[in-house]
This record gives sequence, structure tokens and C-alpha cells, in this order.
Amino acid sequence: MRVDAKPNIKDLTASEFADYLAAAKQPAYRAKQIWQWLFREHVTDFAAMTNLPAPLREQLDQSFSIGRLAIVRRHESQDGTVKFLFGLADGKSIESVLIPEPNRLTICISTQVGCAYGCAFCATGLLGFKRNLTCGEMVEQILEANRTLADGRRITNVVLMGMGEPLANYAQTLRALEIMIEDAWGLKISPRKITLSSVGLVPQIQKLMEETNVTLAISLHAATEELRGRLMPVNRKYSLEQLIDCCRNLPLPRRKRTTFEYVLLGGVNDSVADAQALCRVLRGVPSKVNLIPFNPHPGSEFHRPTDDAVKRFHQVLCDHQLQVNVRRPRGDDIAAACGQLQGQVQSEPRKVIESVVAH
Repeated sequence: MRVDAKPNIKDLTASEFADYLAAAKQPAYRAKQIWQWLFREHVTDFAAMTNLPAPLREQLDQSFSIGRLAIVRRHESQDGTVKFLFGLADGKSIESVLIPEPNRLTICISTQVGCAYGCAFCATGLLGFKRNLTCGEMVEQILEANRTLADGRRITNVVLMGMGEPLANYAQTLRALEIMIEDAWGLKISPRKITLSSVGLVPQIQKLMEETNVTLAISLHAATEELRGRLMPVNRKYSLEQLIDCCRNLPLPRRKRTTFEYVLLGGVNDSVADAQALCRVLRGVPSKVNLIPFNPHPGSEFHRPTDDAVKRFHQVLCDHQLQVNVRRPRGDDIAAACGQLQGQVQSEPRKVIESVVAH
């Protein structure tokens, strides 16, 4: 196992790096140049930063590492979806999914190693919580995926819906969002093209929407307190009623909506009565609904709903004038549900990851 002795430069805040440059008697504008090399040019060696004086490049190399994720596994689906298992410097691993579509290229990134929230149907929840990711580890998932692309293609959209709960790692997530959005030196991704998904941490949701313009997605998955409490333990702390009241009162710009993610579980939450209850719950909330037929994974007691059940559920929502989309399954043949690929590797000898991370 390799753990870098030097701090990862991508984990520094702007003020921390400004202090470093000031102590090194370097002009402030060097920060922008260095960030551009890291986040625009994707360099992995300080020596490649050719518009910096050689002594500064050497000093940076002595002080910092340029963190990079190892690709432990890369699986490509028949539909073009690519699933990455990335190795971290401490031997742990995370997952990202690259989803090509006609007019955009979306990456789903992780914000934690594992997850502490234990949603009943989620493969990541079976792994337990290991640790938070740093902002550098979050952003590097985008950079590393970009490095694999050909023909000048670049990732256009980001969803924070991978392993973990982004708002339980609030400070690092916000820093990663700044890097993604920053126009002068960052990845220059519009906030409109970034979606953050939360299980429903009410105080952090309110704070996020006051401090950013990203799109909010709520993992809802049930329309009654009793069922949501069974499927999502977080409902015991922040009830469905509290969550919906929070969403109803968010300071959203005109025409902007909160997205509600609803995983359809066969025979559990996919009936016409469930659909009608969802319509009642969302009454008066500027919203759109993503219906997601369950993606089965080993160890789960749940099943994918029938096509007829999905159609009936969808029709009820349409009849109530809700904006609704049925998300078609992607990457079924490569275990693209979050946590599945890591679960496979965890059942193998640990040296598989350690040998790749230590490259």
C-alpha cells in the first residue's frame, strides 16, 4: 500500500495555496497558472508546467504530490456506459460511471468510500462507511475519466450520485464543486450541468441551495413515512414531511425545479396507490420526477418492477401534470449500480487493489 507523504496539491483551498505562495515569495498570479495546469491541462508532473520558473517547479515537487487515481478496473457496457473502479492512495477504492448520450457526456462520481446511511436497496450501503473523500479525489474522478477519452471529447455533465452522501461530506464537496464550476482556472462546467443527490439531510440541503446554483436531486423512493422509514433509515431523523417542507421553501430561481429520484422496487413501492400518494406529497413543490426501475444486485431482496407496473406508475404521474422521466437501465451487463463492482473486488484478495494503486 502506498500513501503519499507529501500533501496532494489538489486538496488545498485557494487561501491555503495563496499562503504557500506568499511564504515562497511568489506572485499571486502563479496560483491561477498552476491551477490551470492541474485542472485544465490535466498534468501529472510539475515539470510539465512550462510557464513557471524552474526553481518554482522544483519547489512544488518537493512540497506536494499531484494526486492521481489508479484505474483498478474498467468495464464497458454494450450500451457505451463505462464503469471505473478507482484505487486510492490508501488502498481503498471508489466507483464512477461514465454515461454517453447523444448531446452530452455525463460522469457519476463518488463523494465517500462506502456510505453510512444504509438504504435497504443500495449496494453501496452493504459495504458500510469507510471515510470521506477529499475534494481532490472527487475532482480526479472527472480528470481521470477525461484522460481515457479520444477525439477531443470532454465530460459535459457531472452528477454526484455515486458512492456516499455528498452532504455528509459538505466542506470537501463544496470545494470540489468550486473547482468544477470555476471559469478562470477550473473545469468550467456550468452549475446547470451539475446535479447533487442527497438522501435528505435537511439543514445541509438548505445551506447548499443558499451557497450554490447546482441542481438538487432528492432520493425519495417512497411517499409515506412508514415505507420511507423502512427503506431509508435517514427518514427517522429527517422525516418525509420535514424534507418536503424544506423542498417546498427552497430559494429556487424561477422555472428551476428540484428533481426527485424514485427507485421502483417490484411489489414494494410501484403500485398505482403508491403513485397517487407520490402525487399528493409533491403537490405545490416545483419538481420533476425521475423514475428508476431497480437495478438488481447480489445480496438484495428486491426485484425490478414489471414493464406494465412502470407504465402504470408513469401514467398516474403524467395524469397529475407532474414532469416525469423514466430512466432507462444503463450498464446492466457491467454491474453499473453503485457499489456492485467494489463488492466484487472486496471478495477478492486485497493485494489486487494494493498492487495497482502502488504503481
